[in-house]
Amino acid sequence: MDLQFKDKIIIVTGGAKGIGAAIVKLLAQEGAVPVIVGRDESDNMKLVNEIQNIGGNCFQVTAELIKPESCAIVVEKVVNKYGRIDGLVNNAGVNDGVGLETGDYEGFMLSLHKNVVHYYLMAHFSLPYLKLSQGVILNIGSKTAETGQGGTSAYAASNGARNALTREWAVELLPYKIRVNSIIVAECWTPLYESWINTVPDPEQKLFEIKAKIPLENRMTTTEEIANTAVFLLSERSSHTTGQLIHVDGGYVHLDRALGK
Repeated sequence: MDLQFKDKIIIVTGGAKGIGAAIVKLLAQEGAVPVIVGRDESDNMKLVNEIQNIGGNCFQVTAELIKPESCAIVVEKVVNKYGRIDGLVNNAGVNDGVGLETGDYEGFMLSLHKNVVHYYLMAHFSLPYLKLSQGVILNIGSKTAETGQGGTSAYAASNGARNALTREWAVELLPYKIRVNSIIVAECWTPLYESWINTVPDPEQKLFEIKAKIPLENRMTTTEEIANTAVFLLSERSSHTTGQLIHVDGGYVHLDRALGK
């Protein structure tokens, strides 16, 4: 299937590792020009070189997105280089454990900047160019907005906001034929996930218990599986899909997790 991505410019925040990197790689394979946005230039360049070595095209912008001015600078650099933006993937964020009991005002507000404020700002600054291209916005979200998790109020609030913004933007941007969707992730194996699980007393047992609760095949979702759905939603083949929260989670959120036992 031709996804009609040739030379399209797609910004991917948090694009150097994990889910973002998987999306970047698949976009490049499909002929798009993904723009990796990440805080570590060496990580960004490692992936740029990997893609270029197999004949793909890619670009990177080093930025710390919790700084509002950085979001404007990212868009400016992309437009200065390519003159257009065809899609935006809001993906950067971290489950930073700012809870109700353990958190405070400063931590809560910082977490919102890490996890949702830059979603808004990246879309805001990209919008004039997305209007011209009738482009696409894809937000990557988390099950925490729907299931709760405990001890992570700020991250859950951010993901609730991501879901709400997806629906709000889908409505607001209808006149411009800009589609907006979200992928909701549950248990996906990423470098951040691996780092977290290695902090618990018995990582192997904990991972076994988590997998046992995932109805489909009792296994973690892969970053490639997230990327497959993401790239379809970004493509012209998904031309009449907007305002959707699509769960790529092995049934974790909506199926009875007792099925996995």
